[in-house]
Amino acid sequence: MVGFKATDVPPTATVKFLGAGTAACIADLITFPLDTAKVRLQIQGEKQGAVRAAASVQYRGVLGTILTMARTEGPRSLYNGLVAGLQRQMSFASVRIGLYDSVKQFYTKGSEHAGIGSRLLAGSTTGALAVAVAQPTDVVKVRFQAQARAGGGQRYQSTVDAYKTIAREEGFRGLWKGTSPNIARNAIVNCAELVTYDLIKDALLKANLMTGFCTTIIASPVDVVKTRYMNSALGQYSSAGQCALTMLQKEGPRAFYKGFMPSFLRLGSWNVVMFVTYEQLKRALMAACTSREAPF
Repeated sequence: MVGFKATDVPPTATVKFLGAGTAACIADLITFPLDTAKVRLQIQGEKQGAVRAAASVQYRGVLGTILTMARTEGPRSLYNGLVAGLQRQMSFASVRIGLYDSVKQFYTKGSEHAGIGSRLLAGSTTGALAVAVAQPTDVVKVRFQAQARAGGGQRYQSTVDAYKTIAREEGFRGLWKGTSPNIARNAIVNCAELVTYDLIKDALLKANLMTGFCTTIIASPVDVVKTRYMNSALGQYSSAGQCALTMLQKEGPRAFYKGFMPSFLRLGSWNVVMFVTYEQLKRALMAACTSREAPF
């Protein structure tokens, strides 16, 4: 590596792995209230019909949801599940994003020229692997975001308590609840995010808004089902498919797009923060590596 600038040296797989996880945690810290607002809107009206749900709406819109939560539960409620969320990003994004280039090279057998098919396959693969690894953290995160601090009806007292309680009451399968819809959602999101980023890195900031909008339109129905199924009590739904069918029958097709706006805003802003931070972290980590290896 002697004779090369840090920016000339391609980042190692380890640098990408650590950089992606760290950058995702930073992005989560900034955008977490939007994610919590999305979850609250997605589960709203779940136990009521469409007519009763419309008459007893607690949250209205992104800003209304955030303000209502801050007023009734305190500002800290917007960060319910943050610990599990950061655990999720450190394990999930490290695999989903950090290993994307390595998996893409595996599918192209080391070729410099990767077609759209190889990119999509790599995105789907790392997305599925990430879900398999990080699903328990996602289940705990969603359940914390869904539980209201007001009213004394908290299901879990701490992150560790949540993991233990779910494993004890629902078995270890409970920690992987909703894996199928989560894999489907992340296949869509991962392909849209990473393949687009891979193809148009230089135009990322300009294209990110439209990419996030299109991704949210496609992934929202699966995301709502995923959230409700992961948050459901034991025996409430027999499967993710039954959850989707129940939602359609009780609340109609529009229910599949609950939480659309905070989801869109969060996805767009999260991607900007994450990928910009990711690039800077890769440069910084490679600079640190090369300076340590440089002769005195």
